[in-house]
Amino acid sequence: MTETEDRKPQSDEARTMFDSEVTSEFAIPAGLDVPRTGSEPETTSEFAVPDGLDVPAPPAAESEGSAFSRPRTYSSRSAPAAFTPAGGVPAVRLVKDAPWQDRMRTMLRLPVAERPALEPVQKNEDEGGPAVPRVLDLTLRIGELLLAGGEGAEDVEAAMFAVCRSYGLDRCEPNATFTLLSISYQPSLVDDPVSAARTVRRRGTDYTRLAAVFRLVDDLSDPETHISLEEAYRRLAEIRRNRHPYPTWVLTSASGLLAGAASVLVGGDLVVFVAAALGAMLGDRLAWLCAGRGLPEFYQFTVAAMPPAAMGVALTLLHVDVKASAVITGGLFALLPGRALVAGVQDGLTGFYITAAARLLEVMYFFVGIVAGVLVVLYFGVQLGAQLNPDAALHIAERPWLQIAASMLLSLTFAVLLQQERSTVLAVTLNGGVAWSVYGAMHYAGGISPVASTAVAAGLVGLFGQLLSRYRYASALPYTTAAIGPLLPGSATYFGLLSIAQNEVDPGLGSLSKAGALAMAIAIGVNLGSEISRLFLRVPGGAAAGRRAAKRTRGF
Repeated sequence: MTETEDRKPQSDEARTMFDSEVTSEFAIPAGLDVPRTGSEPETTSEFAVPDGLDVPAPPAAESEGSAFSRPRTYSSRSAPAAFTPAGGVPAVRLVKDAPWQDRMRTMLRLPVAERPALEPVQKNEDEGGPAVPRVLDLTLRIGELLLAGGEGAEDVEAAMFAVCRSYGLDRCEPNATFTLLSISYQPSLVDDPVSAARTVRRRGTDYTRLAAVFRLVDDLSDPETHISLEEAYRRLAEIRRNRHPYPTWVLTSASGLLAGAASVLVGGDLVVFVAAALGAMLGDRLAWLCAGRGLPEFYQFTVAAMPPAAMGVALTLLHVDVKASAVITGGLFALLPGRALVAGVQDGLTGFYITAAARLLEVMYFFVGIVAGVLVVLYFGVQLGAQLNPDAALHIAERPWLQIAASMLLSLTFAVLLQQERSTVLAVTLNGGVAWSVYGAMHYAGGISPVASTAVAAGLVGLFGQLLSRYRYASALPYTTAAIGPLLPGSATYFGLLSIAQNEVDPGLGSLSKAGALAMAIAIGVNLGSEISRLFLRVPGGAAAGRRAAKRTRGF
């Protein structure tokens, strides 16, 4: 066998093996030479760059962008008009000399991407800025003092945002509820967010401390005042350590004077004034005793309501010719939770419904505690033969000058009980006198319903309080809360309870409903006056970019 014949069977065998491996109609035919591409992978995408087309590669050192940075191809002249509202996007211009509350509310209502450029921030630690967790901790501590002092949830969130923004954390989202404060900061969509929370467990009424916190936030939000984080912590510690401006005996005396002034408003004389003052001071001391024993506030209100009611019943049993109803009504004025009621309604009107529901539930519990204490005393008084007349509510003597003086004394003592600064006591006293003058002119002289008269008077209180607070760059609570004291529904509450104690349920419920309507008129009037005051103020951003309200469904 020749060499050629020997090679032929091998080629036939190889061809047979090759033919057996061909299973696809797309296989390369035999004899067709296709240049091999080496180790380059086969192109499978229609979006691949064709061979021979040179495309410059992007720089490898460029970091990944965020959702808050402009694209590399962005041009303001050739920007597309897509996703733009029909009326355009109004520019937000923040007025530098406006109060920080208005400026921060304006930015909080804006989405993160639409907020104005960050103002000059306060930095330290080699101009790198403080650590984010420490800034968030300081923010939560300031928000805790404000929320525990009775400030509205909207103002608490505005203050928290102001603190974060002053240290360069502008993309933060604060959240305030009745007992929980939380804040979240995310530098960009590609960075991990940092969140922190703090629980408010203790509440106390100290408007002096509240004013000091407002001054601290005002200094932090001022671009011309540079306060380091350590300095802010030091000032916050001083605010916490400060003692109350009034000693305990002054507070007890103020409680008695408040009850005596309230009894004069409803027709009492000098004897009634002294009796109401003694009953209120005794109730205040008993409440302090219960608080020292750790009893909840519900029982403190119940115990504090008993001595004034017992004083009125005792005068009736002793056949002293005085108005026992005025004594009991005066004692109730010192206990009605007007501050919590106004704050609760304000939170509801501004869209913080969870906090508003919690505050109003707190008010309801306090009111039920007062009702329980007074009803127990009135029930035993009626069983012992005390002649208490619910119809006395229709015969309140009209003594304008004496009642105006009593209303101003009531506002002054209320301010002392709220631990206000001495510089604000005179303003709130005059504000309370104006409120009662307007109420008396509309109700007694004009014959207008007490609910409408109360709403108008409370609206003026809120208006003047907001103007004074904006003038002094402070909180509005010290100028409004004590001024609504003369308008509180003490007499309607008492006569409703008395009717129920005498088994006259329907008139009693009617009187309590009137008290509830008066309380709501006070709260809504104060908030409406505060909102009306913004019409006379220089609001940041003008009319188009003022404080945006929460989005409403309008019923659908």
